Amino acid sequence: MTRAGSAHELTGETDGSALVSMRDVRRTYFLGEPVHALDGVSLSLPEGSFTAVMGPSGSGKSTLMNMLGCLDTPDAGVVEISGENVMELSGSERARLRGTELGFIFQQFNLLPRLTAAENVTMPMVFHSAVEENRRDRAQQLLERVGLGDRLDHTPPELSGGQRQRVAIARALVNEPSLILADEPTGNLDTDTGAEIMGIFSELHEEGRTILMVTHERHIAEQAEQIIHLVDGEIEEVETLEETGGESA
Repeated sequence: MTRAGSAHELTGETDGSALVSMRDVRRTYFLGEPVHALDGVSLSLPEGSFTAVMGPSGSGKSTLMNMLGCLDTPDAGVVEISGENVMELSGSERARLRGTELGFIFQQFNLLPRLTAAENVTMPMVFHSAVEENRRDRAQQLLERVGLGDRLDHTPPELSGGQRQRVAIARALVNEPSLILADEPTGNLDTDTGAEIMGIFSELHEEGRTILMVTHERHIAEQAEQIIHLVDGEIEEVETLEETGGESA
């Protein structure tokens, strides 16, 4: 079952205790003429929430992800992650926030083809000067967690699409991020493999992870707690699902 309501009502935009908060965020690109990628977006993501974002091409989904991933900054408005105002951070401070608070999962996996699964998983740890032995142990733990304990020394070309996405999920978790950002995580997978990947997301949510996922697939989005619909850079509607993974009406 679902219910629809205003963005303010369902995303709790005034809740100062939210893990992530965006208030009246605007971003305009000039491509011959101004394109309002985000036009006054406000939302909050409580800790432990699972939110899906849907919308047609050009609706602002990628820009929203870039804002929350500290890969871009707004022209106006406020973006706060774990209590830090991204607008007030320097480039190096945003990089630090990306490395410690955010975990990224992409449609194209973004794995380095010449590195093993374990080496890909530990890449984010390299920038934190973690001892190499500890990195290997952490990679093994996480790859076992996603069902790839016997694939530590396989390179991405030796893995299936679903296995590559499992490696990407393990990599996203390696620094214990506060927020997981998933951009079309099942977009390159067949139906059965996509269902397996979403099973992992459901487990992560049950563990209390905070997840924001962009998807074009309605049945994938319905496995979240709420679905935000973006149209022309604005939140047009928010659906709240009674149960994660439940059917909608």
